[in-house]
Amino acid sequence: MKIKYDPEVDVIRITLKDGEIEESDEETPGIILDFDSNRNVVGIEILQASKRIDNPQAIEYMIAQAAIAS
Repeated sequence: MKIKYDPEVDVIRITLKDGEIEESDEETPGIILDFDSNRNVVGIEILQASKRIDNPQAIEYMIAQAAIAS
């Protein structure tokens, strides 16, 4: 997964999977989903990111760990 913020156009691009984009749909105003030929989501674009996210230049992510049974 790759996350890129372009401050010149105020867009966050999240690439979930490399590959060719077959179709893009604006599912919600300002949120565009990119699909491959099998209709799998391969990317997400967030338009006007600075209005939707407190600080789009400081993306934080967490990795959830599965509970380990003892």
